[in-house]
Amino acid sequence: MPTPTKRRDGVENEILLRLGKGEPLAVICRSDPRFPCPSTWGDWVNNDEALAIAYARAREIGFDAIAADCLAIADETGSDTKINSNGDRVPDSEWISRSKLRVETRLKLLAKWDPKRYGDATMLKHADADGEKLEREIDDVTRFTRLAAMAAERQRNGDLPAGDE
Repeated sequence: MPTPTKRRDGVENEILLRLGKGEPLAVICRSDPRFPCPSTWGDWVNNDEALAIAYARAREIGFDAIAADCLAIADETGSDTKINSNGDRVPDSEWISRSKLRVETRLKLLAKWDPKRYGDATMLKHADADGEKLEREIDDVTRFTRLAAMAAERQRNGDLPAGDE
């Protein structure tokens, strides 16, 4: 069945809602025959300023949702250990490695999709005692901590869904 090229009521809102939860556009477009292909969506966005603004906002919220997912994955420790054949609790290195991969993959995608906020060369801008503007690179831990705090704040404000909603 060919993908639709004409806009329909509700389709845009459903796509924007799913983008805001961190789902990639290509995945959304493939998931339902009512949805356009990504290039058609791009045409709709290019020809409708209000939709373009809503799309940019949904993507930003979605990126923050992905960052919040990273924090949740990193904080989940329930499966970090397992019981071996001797009955001893030991680290489950496969689970730990998989969790690390899940976090790293999401962070790398965020760095590509939104390099200004999530890129590797995030610069901290501040001023010295004389008011001169200075820039210095911040490390990944500091950047991730700040991003997690931003995501948590947005979640408290109702801008991000809580958990797996």
